Amino acid sequence: MSQTVSSPKQLKNDAGVARVDMKFEVAIVPISDVDRSKAFYTKLGWRVDDDIVNGNDFRVVQLTPPGSASSISFGKGVTDAAPGSFRGGLIVSDIEAAHRQIVASGIGATEVFHGSPFSPAGRISGPDPERQSYHSYVAFEDPDGNAWIVQEVTRRAPGRIDPTTTTFASANDLANAMRRAAAAHGEREKHNGQRDENWQDWYAAYMAAEQAGTELPK
Repeated sequence: MSQTVSSPKQLKNDAGVARVDMKFEVAIVPISDVDRSKAFYTKLGWRVDDDIVNGNDFRVVQLTPPGSASSISFGKGVTDAAPGSFRGGLIVSDIEAAHRQIVASGIGATEVFHGSPFSPAGRISGPDPERQSYHSYVAFEDPDGNAWIVQEVTRRAPGRIDPTTTTFASANDLANAMRRAAAAHGEREKHNGQRDENWQDWYAAYMAAEQAGTELPK
């Protein structure tokens, strides 16, 4: 029996077809020792969502980083990919605080750096001098050599987030956003030479614009 496949043009012309959100949920990480990997990621502070065993040939463990909407899974009978071949990215709002937390958990990591996130030869010591969003990093590996790049993002690129549905993944992210808004608002008051009584609305507009990547209020 043949299968009919709709072309993008057909779907576009079908008024009854609505857009379906597709949210990235799980990445499969190839590992060689399930218990060792589980211990590593839990030491890093990731939540264990599930640990399913089915006989002697199948086991899957799922963990979620703090504040993340996406998870990782690994185990036995899960993937044929070579252990250590995975490359992943993590986003934080304060790269230096993230570095301190990783090191304090007993995980080996690079120093904070800017420059190239992928080539060690292109890394420059310290965070980005202007602390631009997307420009400061930390790197670490799990016991199999699966590599993670931690990237500081304080202001999203335009279009990534709907400004009408701005949300914060954790209280810490919200607090950091409020600190940045407070610093920017202080400069605004200094420039205007007077106190802004409507600072609450300005904070809200600044934080939403920063997260959505739209123009910041003056």
